[in-house]
Amino acid sequence: MTTLLVRHAEVLVTMDDARRRIPNGGLFARDGVIEQVGRTEELPQEADLVLDARGMVVIPGMVNTHHHLYQTLTRVIAQNAKLFDWLRTLYPIWARMDAEAVYVSALVGMAELLRSGCTTTSDHLYLFPNGARLDDEIRAAWEIGIRFHATRGAMSLGESQGGLPPDSVVEDEEAILKDMQRVIETYHDPKPYAMCRVALAPCSPFSVTPDLMREAAAMARHYGVMLHTHLAETRDEEEYCLARFGKRPVAFAADLGWEGPDVWFAHMVHVNREEIAALARTGVGVAHCPTSNMRLASGVAPIRAMLDHGVKVGLGVDGSASNDSSHMLAEVRQAMLLQRVALERPDALTAEEALWLATRGGAAVLGRDDIGQLAPGKAADFAAWRLDRLDYAGALHDPVAALVFCQPRPADWVVVQGKVIVQEGHLLPIEEGRLIEQHNRIARRIVRGE
Repeated sequence: MTTLLVRHAEVLVTMDDARRRIPNGGLFARDGVIEQVGRTEELPQEADLVLDARGMVVIPGMVNTHHHLYQTLTRVIAQNAKLFDWLRTLYPIWARMDAEAVYVSALVGMAELLRSGCTTTSDHLYLFPNGARLDDEIRAAWEIGIRFHATRGAMSLGESQGGLPPDSVVEDEEAILKDMQRVIETYHDPKPYAMCRVALAPCSPFSVTPDLMREAAAMARHYGVMLHTHLAETRDEEEYCLARFGKRPVAFAADLGWEGPDVWFAHMVHVNREEIAALARTGVGVAHCPTSNMRLASGVAPIRAMLDHGVKVGLGVDGSASNDSSHMLAEVRQAMLLQRVALERPDALTAEEALWLATRGGAAVLGRDDIGQLAPGKAADFAAWRLDRLDYAGALHDPVAALVFCQPRPADWVVVQGKVIVQEGHLLPIEEGRLIEQHNRIARRIVRGE
């Protein structure tokens, strides 16, 4: 039995149902699970590990609901392209990846996420060239200590069949389904506080067949795992679905069984009020990716309308080839600002709402009630920032808002399941310099074709 005590935080942000902010706050956890939250004087005074959070703001660990970790290898490529042209440029480069590339790129992306205060991430890996497997990412997650929702993605509809990806990067559907079954049976942990869960994630309506979407849904329901895909991201996708299937993306997905609380879609930019109401009614979750949508000029997702209708919304940094970063706190800031400029309303999304999306919102989207808040019975996942830095000077009257409004900074402390992963800004499980060197070597090889 190991215990952890956090005390003397300038403010501890619980994100519990009462949205309490506790001055001189702290928490006490045992074996990675929180037992008490409150003012420092209300907590036990001894523990195996004591963290003095004096002068710091502490929040629940953030939850990233959409990523493509392998894309850390291909930042700042196709800088001025929209989605379909961007993909056509990158598919041949990604085809040069192998198992080492997937593993190392996952470590880099997870390291970035952890340093930004993210303690749980999903990832959407949908191409598996040269022997790469989802196992390579899961290995990286175990080694670095992040809570991981691995999604077994897939592309099966190549150019010769009317799809977007080249035939060289698609898989046979029978082989896809067989491997989906394998990774669920090998890695999925449905228990509370699980460090690894698996979801099934055919890539998109323009890269798989309707049959694969149906079969994946049936398998997911059989095993009790979740479903994920890209949907309604661009006007081009909408036109593709109308031309090929005679339906808009949301209706097309629903006809294939893709609706319900076990489904979450990435992007959901081009949706109307009727579709938003359907998402709320059926419990579908949304991964909002503001930076990626801005980078590719895809549009602005109607997040305010979704929240007003009761849709579950979390945040996703998306891949580092369309975000060029994996900074979760930066995504919080972008989400807040983008809704304001889109609606021309300075109250369109508040700082607290944006943080809620990154914590409680993300937990709900991933189907978890054991993370995303600091409360008894929840996982001891949290991040802390020092307030005595130049970036926050003049903002200490509201330190929580300072995190969101001011320049996003790396976290000083990050703890996952009661284990310290980031200490004074430094990642403990890995040697960053060696990882960066290895990652850059692989990136040069696949980008230049060396």
